[in-house]
Parts: sequence; structure tokens; C-alpha cells
Amino acid sequence: MAPAVADPGYYVVAPYDQAGRVGAELRYWTTKASGENAVLWPELGLSYGINTRWTTRLLASWEGESLRGATLSTWNWINEVLLTQGEKPYDLALHVQLVHNHEDGSHALELGPVWQTDLGRLKLNANAFWEYDSAKRDTRLKLQWRGVYRVVPGWRVGLQGFSEVGRWNDWAPRQRQSHRAGPALLATLWDAGPDTVTLNAGYLFGKVYGRRGEMFTMQLQWLR
Repeated sequence: MAPAVADPGYYVVAPYDQAGRVGAELRYWTTKASGENAVLWPELGLSYGINTRWTTRLLASWEGESLRGATLSTWNWINEVLLTQGEKPYDLALHVQLVHNHEDGSHALELGPVWQTDLGRLKLNANAFWEYDSAKRDTRLKLQWRGVYRVVPGWRVGLQGFSEVGRWNDWAPRQRQSHRAGPALLATLWDAGPDTVTLNAGYLFGKVYGRRGEMFTMQLQWLR
């Protein structure tokens, strides 16, 4: 599997207010192309809600075919800015992510809108990100979506999906695009006093890097 400065979408970005709260998170995602060993990406991040509109995050990402053999892959500075705050029947935010490749010093910029709405117990997300890669010198389009249903307070289940379609203004032929989807789980594991612990996870089937494969994605976050 060829390495990339900015890898396929591994978790669905959602708009939320984290004002004044510090967060720590563990992310872990894997991809496995047919007939190949799985590639693992363990990640650690710290976040802070600067105000009711702006949350910033620093994330370190490792890559390898085993946890012991994983090496530092990228540094990521991620910002979400809320553009609406309850005045609309939906939430809208701007996602900005700067990626520094540790190995070759190249960079990527990911930018795009983040959208979310609730229909009764159903929560819907849809995002579109344009990604400029300084190594490839082109801009590619990435799509994310999710629909989850609240089964009991704090627990939602449903489906999510990710796509990479190629250059933003000249999509790749269908057979060279990557689309994958599968079951998703969102859970609040703890919410008492100042502390909140949440878990997002999913298992997806389809194509990764233009090849048939599978993906597991998990995000465990603590906020205070």
C-alpha cells in the first residue's frame, strides 16, 4: 500500500462546542487491502475549546504493520470553527487541518464544511473536504457521511462512509475511486461532574487507496 501525506478519512468530523474544556484522545484505525497485511495508525491528540466557536487540536500519528513497529508518520494541527450556534435547524462548521509529514517534510492542507442535523432520534452528518498535497501538487476531494439512531440515552448506532474521488475538478473514473461504508457506534461512556468520556467506532467495507479492502476506526475522547 503506497504511503500518503494525508490518508483517507478515518473518522467523521462533527461540529460541537468545547468552550473552555481540555480534551485528550486516543485514535486507532487500520486499513487492510485484499491479500495484504493490515496497516495500523495509532494516534494521540490534545484539544482545547478556545471559545464557543473555535476548537483547536494537535494530533500525532504513527504508522506501521504492528504497534511495536509503528513509526511517527505525521503531525496534525486541526481546527473546527462553528459558523452556526443554534439559530438554524442544522449545525455548520469549517474544518481546517494542516498535516506535516515527518519522513519527507511535505505538507497537506485539508479544508471544508462540516454539517450536522437531528431528525428526532436520528443524527445525520455530511462533510466535504478539499485536500491540497504539497508533494503531489494537486487538490483532491474527500467525502464523509454518517447516520446514527439513538437507541438509549448516550448510545447511537447506524452507518457511516468515506470516499475519495480524485482531483476536485476532475474526478477519477469510478473504478479508481475509493468508497467504503459500514456500521457505526457512538457512545457516551461517562458523563459526571466535569468529565465526559465518549467512544466513536466503525468497521467499513469497500475500497481503500483504489483497492478492495476493509477499515476499522476508533476514537476514544476524554473532556474536562
